[in-house]
Amino acid sequence: MLLGEGKWKFQLDTMFYRGDAFMTVGSKDGEYDINIELVDMNVPDFSYEQLQAEENTVTGIAHTDLLKGKDLPFSVTFEGDAANGFLKVPYMGKIKLKDGEKIA
Repeated sequence: MLLGEGKWKFQLDTMFYRGDAFMTVGSKDGEYDINIELVDMNVPDFSYEQLQAEENTVTGIAHTDLLKGKDLPFSVTFEGDAANGFLKVPYMGKIKLKDGEKIA
């Protein structure tokens, strides 16, 4: 089982979106498979690289076609059924993933 595997609900508060964000952490061919969803808002497709799990934190770099050639570093720390993290987005800064709770 991978660190953080399951479905998580976070609170987001940005200039573009305020509300619930859902992150599904699973595995595909033994590697992390991460999917992000927002309520009533389309999320661009992301790819992930340099994924590492160390102690209770998963870190990596996300990429999306909306920001071609830009690295979006992220980190999520899991503590039991709770989690918090961030995604650094160019021109927007650090988007906090707050008050995460495991829902499935």
